[in-house]
Amino acid sequence: MDINAAIQAISRVIKGKEKVIKLSLACLLAKGHLLLEDLPGTGKTTLAIALARVLGCSFARIQFTSDLLPADILGCLVYNPKEGSFIFRPGPIFHHIILADEINRATPKAQSALLEAMGEGQVSIEGVVKPLPKPFFVIATQNPRELYGTFPLPESQLDRFLMRLEIGYPDHLSEKDILRYGHYREEAAKLPPLFDAEAVLAIQSRVSAVKIHEDLLEYILNLINFTRGWEMLRYGFSTRGAEALVNSSKAWAFLEGRNYVIPEDIQTVFLPIAFHRLIPQQDLDPKAKNLLLKSILEKVPLPE
Repeated sequence: MDINAAIQAISRVIKGKEKVIKLSLACLLAKGHLLLEDLPGTGKTTLAIALARVLGCSFARIQFTSDLLPADILGCLVYNPKEGSFIFRPGPIFHHIILADEINRATPKAQSALLEAMGEGQVSIEGVVKPLPKPFFVIATQNPRELYGTFPLPESQLDRFLMRLEIGYPDHLSEKDILRYGHYREEAAKLPPLFDAEAVLAIQSRVSAVKIHEDLLEYILNLINFTRGWEMLRYGFSTRGAEALVNSSKAWAFLEGRNYVIPEDIQTVFLPIAFHRLIPQQDLDPKAKNLLLKSILEKVPLPE
C-alpha cells in the first residue's frame, strides 16, 4: 500500500500542486473533512474526483443551491404501495467521499444536514439512525469572493472541517501543460483505483498509531494557549482545534515516511487548520491573514 503512488497519480491531473494533494490526503487519513475555498476553475472538483478514484472509494457530488432540502442530501422514506409500508431511499450522503459543491449557496437548514454526518458518521431520518460508510470524507467547496445569494458558514460548521485549503493558480509550466493537453477532469474520472475502502481504513489505523512526544504535545498546547490570549484574535483555538493539530501532524508524518511526529509536521499543518478557526480582530484579506497566523509560529518557541 504505497501512498506515494496515489500522490503521483493525482499529480497527473492536478498539476504542480503536490503539497495541496498531500495535505488533502493527510486530512482524509486523519479522519477529518476538507474545505476548499478558492476561485472557480482552479481544480477543486477535479481534485475530489481524483482522490475518490485513486483511493477506490465511492463518490457523490451534491450541488448546493438555495432550494436544496435536507432530504435531497440524506434521503427520505418512500411509501411502497405493494408492501403497504415505507421504505428508506438513501440520499447521496451514503458514499465514502462526498463533494459538497458551493456549500455556501445552500440555506443554513441544508448546510446543517451535514453536521451530524460529519461529526458522528451517521444521520437520523424520521427518528431512525443510519450509519454512513467508512471511510467517510466530505470535501466542501466555496468561492470566497461571492456574496450575492450565499449563506456564509457559521463558526460551528466551519469547525467541523479539519482543514481549509486553497489550490491557487498553477505555476507557468504546469498551466502550459493544462492548456496543451486539457481535459484533466475527464482524466481524473479515468484514474485506476490503487486502493479500496478497507485499505484506506487500514492506513487510517496506522496513522493513529504514529507516535508524538510529550514535548510536542506541550508545544501544541503552547500554540493553542497563545491564540487564546493574543489580542490580535477575537478568540483562540478550541480543544477540537488542538486535536486537529495532533491528528493532522501524525498524518503528515506518515506521508513523510515516519512513524513519529517532528515539530516541522505541526508547523506544516498549522495554517490549514488555523485559517478558518481563528478570526482576527480586524478584517484582513487572505494574504494578510496568512501572514498574521504565520507570525504565531514565530512567537511560540519550539521545544528544546
